[in-house]
Amino acid sequence: MEKILVLDFGGQYDQLIARRVREMNVYAEVRPYSAVPLDEIKEYKGVIFTGGPNSVYDESSPHYPKEILTLKVPILGICYGHQLTAYMAGGTIRSAGSISEYGKVELRCKKSKIFDGVPEKSVCWMSHTDYVSIVPEGFEIIATTENCPCAAMCDEERSIYGVQFHPEVTHTEYGKQILHNFVFGVCRCKGDWVMDDFIEKTVEKYKKELEGKRVLCALSGGVDSSVAAALMSRAVGDRLYCVFVDHGLLRKDEGDGVERVFGNMDLNFIRVNAQERFLSKLAGVTDPGRKREIIGEEFIRVFEDTAKSIGKPDCLVQGTIYPDVIESGKGDASVIKKHHNVGGLPERMEFERIIEPLRDLFKDEVRQVGLKLGLPEALVMRQPFPGPGLAVRIIGEITKEKADTLREADAIFRGELEKQPLDCKLSQYFAVLTDTRSVGVMGDAGTYGYTVALRCVSTDDFMTADWTRLPYEILARASARITNEVRTVTRVVYDVTSKPPATVEWE
Repeated sequence: MEKILVLDFGGQYDQLIARRVREMNVYAEVRPYSAVPLDEIKEYKGVIFTGGPNSVYDESSPHYPKEILTLKVPILGICYGHQLTAYMAGGTIRSAGSISEYGKVELRCKKSKIFDGVPEKSVCWMSHTDYVSIVPEGFEIIATTENCPCAAMCDEERSIYGVQFHPEVTHTEYGKQILHNFVFGVCRCKGDWVMDDFIEKTVEKYKKELEGKRVLCALSGGVDSSVAAALMSRAVGDRLYCVFVDHGLLRKDEGDGVERVFGNMDLNFIRVNAQERFLSKLAGVTDPGRKREIIGEEFIRVFEDTAKSIGKPDCLVQGTIYPDVIESGKGDASVIKKHHNVGGLPERMEFERIIEPLRDLFKDEVRQVGLKLGLPEALVMRQPFPGPGLAVRIIGEITKEKADTLREADAIFRGELEKQPLDCKLSQYFAVLTDTRSVGVMGDAGTYGYTVALRCVSTDDFMTADWTRLPYEILARASARITNEVRTVTRVVYDVTSKPPATVEWE
């Protein structure tokens, strides 16, 4: 199988690079720079150096042996990877100072293999504080911006390229074309990898590794855990036990709905009602990271207790996907937020191992797997719901009263959006209960209630997202119903922040 190596130097979007390559039916894998010996590089058709938050001149920054440039394996450096390529080849990098570039910038490029089909002027996405000021010997500058004298460089004889901008994000107008040119034009890949290969290899892998073992699956009823359950069911059959934990922080009627869908499937379905247990652990806690840690640990404890009652399974399956991993921090990457199933896991667990069969997939890839496994389209295509549930949508201390308030407001908003088809794309939509109270008036009397924020985003991969331009009429109806039907709410606002700088969830 042809493979592209995405060499991870701590960038937040490294897996997005791999996803873009996979979209071309070429298998790409992300590996930490520190875990790939030089002698393994030749196994790949090409290598992509990711971005990262560091400076190449900092001795503690991630580096790689410069001999990689002599292996005759095509290389594409992105952002920090671009600077590192120049540094290893003898170029000079400087701080951009007050003229650092962030966001959309006009790119001017020259003819080159990686710019084939890209117009002379286009829009790219920049995010850097350093830049290549002098290119190494044998390289030429093939793109510039107003404030960046070397936005791209190449040594076409050795098939080595570097771009200061991020072609992997949708904001770069011809980013997909640039990556396509590298993968097919430079690396000469054929594009013969398909998702069926992932399913077959994953099932075979766990058939062998888990032979004779009993497996417990953490089933939330959401897309990720449902697909993980279906995948593992193929691997271990009736030795799989799917446990659904109702932690008191689900959406309105969610628990009963999950039981209706999965209770009749051949998955050894078990429902655990643990509302009081979770709410008591969360009492008085306001820090978002601590909330996730508590929920992550308590989930594990519930699973351990349940495992004892059914004969102590050896392994625990989770529906972790890559955005969970990358936002929780890994290697040299920064922590954005600790996901309950990654950064929130306790150090001590009674299971032999945690199994995460979807850990390297994006949401759209998970959905592809689900459809190929034969899961209902309505289940596979439903909008995501985080494992911590409403805990990440209640700002401040979590109480049953707040959870009940948010459940009602959220159900109203989702109901209004689902009444009729809309022209705009709706990837995820929900209500948030802020910790802000404000004065209102109802029936000629003053009130002092909560402010609810409505959130709706559109995205392809959940690594970046844009706020959705909903019709005012829908927002007006949702606001009127929430303030009239949910007595503890006096004000409704709409979140118009994209990701980045925000995340999709509020906590």
